Amino acid sequence: MTTSPGPALTLGMFAETTRNFTAADIDALHSVSGAPASGTAVPEALVNGLFSYLLGVELPGQGTNYLKQETEFLEPAPISDALTARVEITRLRPDKHLVDLATTCRASDGTLIARGRALVLARDVAGAFP
Repeated sequence: MTTSPGPALTLGMFAETTRNFTAADIDALHSVSGAPASGTAVPEALVNGLFSYLLGVELPGQGTNYLKQETEFLEPAPISDALTARVEITRLRPDKHLVDLATTCRASDGTLIARGRALVLARDVAGAFP
């Protein structure tokens, strides 16, 4: 598979995605994982899944290797509310092909649901480092 190089990564670059999780999404997670359903909020695993999507598909993108994720959950994520996840580059270490990113998730009213950071290896992401 050949991919064309994307733009080189720079401090402050970000990617966002917005998703409404429904009760059916939560039921599907619980049927696969076997974990009991809470029924009152979007499970933390689904919120973290938004960050995983952004890192692996958007920024840095395909070829990213996830090394570490820390997430602090501050509020319950409302079911059926538009949740916006964001990853933003806060540090680049080109000598090691490492990228540090801030991660946040907000509800539609702006409430901060979760915040944290991710560390990824972007060695195999086309065009990531000049």
